[in-house]
Order: sequence, then structure tokens, then C-alpha cells
Amino acid sequence: MNKSIRSRLFMSITFLLIFFILLLWMLNSLYLDQYYINNKKSMLIESAKKLTDMYTGNADDTQDELDRMANIIGGNIDIRDKEGKLVYKSSRRLPNEKNIIDNNHSKGNMMPLLDQDDEKNKYDRYTEGEYIFESRRDMQLKVDFLTLVTKLNNSDILTIRVPLVSIRESVSIANKFILIIGALIISLGSLWAFWFSKKFTKPILELNSIAQNMAKFDFSEKCKINGKDEIGQLGQSVNYLSGELNRAITELNIKNRQLEEDIEKERKIDEMRKEFISSVSHELRTPLSVIQGYAEGLACNVNESEEDKNFYCNVIIKETEKMNKLVKDLLNLSQIESGYFHIEKTEFDLVSLIEYVLNKYRSIFEENYIQVITELGESCVVLGDVTRIEQILTNYINNAINHIDNTKIIKIDKTVIADKVRINVFNTGRHIPNESLDKIWGSFYKVDKARTRAYGGYGLGLSIVKALAELHNNAYGVENVEGGVKFWIEMNKVHI
Repeated sequence: MNKSIRSRLFMSITFLLIFFILLLWMLNSLYLDQYYINNKKSMLIESAKKLTDMYTGNADDTQDELDRMANIIGGNIDIRDKEGKLVYKSSRRLPNEKNIIDNNHSKGNMMPLLDQDDEKNKYDRYTEGEYIFESRRDMQLKVDFLTLVTKLNNSDILTIRVPLVSIRESVSIANKFILIIGALIISLGSLWAFWFSKKFTKPILELNSIAQNMAKFDFSEKCKINGKDEIGQLGQSVNYLSGELNRAITELNIKNRQLEEDIEKERKIDEMRKEFISSVSHELRTPLSVIQGYAEGLACNVNESEEDKNFYCNVIIKETEKMNKLVKDLLNLSQIESGYFHIEKTEFDLVSLIEYVLNKYRSIFEENYIQVITELGESCVVLGDVTRIEQILTNYINNAINHIDNTKIIKIDKTVIADKVRINVFNTGRHIPNESLDKIWGSFYKVDKARTRAYGGYGLGLSIVKALAELHNNAYGVENVEGGVKFWIEMNKVHI
């Protein structure tokens, strides 16, 4: 990632470390020397005050303390009387000195170079209680000294020298130490900056990944940041946002699917309405045309005998009965599907009802040489609307009669499964095509239209069975079995 937060954070921390190390080195080079000298001056003044307080005028009495003080300050201590005679010295030799600068109470006045012998003539420049710092050079050793000169309480002159070389060497060593430590700090700091920037940006990259997945409508990934800082709060907010978006989009998808289903349902209903109108118009057109033709024949007296007249009248009556049956079926189906049709459930003997329906069809069975086989067993009480269950059985039997083959066998049997009773109506005949097994329950659907016209069916019987079964909350169906087709319906058994 170009100019990522991780790289910028790493570079910023590293540059900041380098900047502060260089700044420390520069300040040390510019001001540590003067700071060190100022501290050294303060130390020399404190030492001079202590020596002034303990000095009694006899150097032999305080020689041990003078020697110890000289070792502590790391310099030389000389004491001269007012005549310029040396009464004490801590070093083995007297320095061959010349003054190069006289600060004179830090006023910084430049003084001419003075030999040590000339210093005796300058005795009056020192005042008791005042501390004068001078920069002196040992001409033999080529070493510069920071020198404090003050007058003691007995008018002796105290001179304390510390070499400036040690101060400058200390500053140089400190600068080198700063550079070494700085390089170490920069190296370790860079490693730490890399680790810190990686750790710091890891939750941000995680949030970025989650946000990209959310843009792709993938809400499965959740932020695992457990901190309570701003990034942790942001992670919790992202998780909450992801959950809310997931819920909203899920609900939206469900509603969209429902809307699509409703639109598809409305489209199918519209197609069914158009098909229904077309089918009704077609089914009514034929009997109306027949009735009109035979009625016009009667009106024009085209019949030449009483027998022809009766034939015309019988045709008109039969076609009228067909139309009447069609209209009744349509009204029943319309009432059931619209929800205005109500059933009255009662307890009744199913076996007795089946025997009653078969008895009504006895003459039809005999006329068509149909063999009826029943396996009903003992009596069985069920719960339902007896009139509508009779209508279902009638439609099943009519359907079996209309589609029976030359074997001419209809079998009706009963099976009990737990709290359900299933009635099966079997007829020998051709199997229903698999693609038509679900379609036969629709209005005006005909598998074999030529055969349907032969017996005058309209394709409403099974659709009425479906509507009545669903109104009872009963299962129903059809199966292609060996030798023919079996229709069935289940009813709720009543335990006595």
C-alpha cells in the first residue's frame, strides 16, 4: 500500500528519534562545555569557601585538608602570602603560567598576558570575599587552566586551578557517547517503531477488510478488536453496523422475494383468469351452438315426425343439463377459492358413505360391464363434511369410469395410518404422463382432450377435489401404479 499509515508512522517515529538524537548532540556540543565550566566554577567557589573558613594562616595546620581538597577537585591549590611568597602548593612543581583572560566577576574583560612574577605586583587587584576566575596557560606543559583566585582572611592569596583539558575531553567523550547511544537508540527505536506501527495499523487493516466485505454484502466477518480505546469503540460500531445492515438487507431480500412471488402469483392468476375465461367460453360455446341449432330446427318444423321432434328435444335437454352442471361446478369452485364456501364437519361412518355412493353407480357399472372390487374392512368413523366428502368420492369414481380401459376394473380400498384414514380409488387404464401429474388438479386441464370430449368432461372435477381437500386440511394425490392409476385422499379418524 503506497504511503500507508504503517509506513508513515514508522518513518515518522524513526525521523523523530534521529531528530532528537541530533538535537541532543548539537546542544551538547554548543552548550555542554560552558555548562560544565559554570558547574566547575560553582564547585571551585564552594571549595574556596570551605578553605577560607578552615584556613588559620598556617598552611601546615590544614595541609591534610588542602591535599584532600586538591584531590577531590582534580586540580592544584597554591597559597601565597601578601609578599608573593609561596606558603603551600599541592603540585610537585610550580606552573609556568600566563594569564590569557581575566573574567573579573564574569565581566569578560580581556587582560594582557602576565608572567607569574608580574602577579606579585597585582596583589591589590584581589579583594577579600571576591572570587575571580582567570584562564591561564602553563607555557611549559601547554595546558590551559581554569583558575580561581581569592584573598583569604589573613590577606594570603588562594589559587585553585583545574585543567580545561579534562573539561573539553569530557565534552568530547559525552558527544561520542551520545552518538553511540543515539545509533543504538535509533536502531532499537526503528525496530520498536516497525513493531508498533504494525500493531497499531493491524486493527485498522482489519476494519478495512471488514468494510470491503460489507461493500460486497458479506457480513460474516466480525471485528475481533477487544480494546476500549477509540479503535476498539470503532470496531464495536462496525460490528453493530454490520449486524444492522445484514438484518436490513436480509429483510429486504425476503421482502423482495415475497414481492417477486406475489408478482409471479399475480401473473399466474392473470394467466389462469384469461385461460379460465377462454375455457369457459369454449365449453359453453359448444352446447349453446347445439341448443341453438336444434331449437331453430324445432322452430322451423324441420322435423317430419314425432320421433324426430322428441330427438331434438332430448338433445336440447341433455346439453342444458351439461351447461347446468358446468355452471354449478364453476360456482362451487369459485366459492371455495374465494373463501366464502364453508364446510360443516360432523362424525360419520366412512364405509357406509362409500357403499351408498357405489350403490348409486350400480346401474352404470352394470351397463358398462365394470367390475368393482372393494376392500373396506370394518366400519370407520371420520370427521368431515359428509356432503363434500361424498362429492370428492363421486368425482374420483366419475374420473375412474371415464378413463377406464378394456380391463374394466375399479378397486376401492381403505388403509388406516395412525390417526389418518386413506381411501384409494384405482382404475385400470393408461398411466398419466409425469409432466401432467401436478397439472391435472388445475381447472379445465385435460390430459387427453379427444377422450374428454367423448364423455363430455370439462376438466373441473379434480380441481373441485383439490379445493375441498384443502378446505378440510386433508392430503390428496395421484399415483401411477401397475396396471392403472390410483387416486387417494386422507381423512381424520375419530377414536371411539
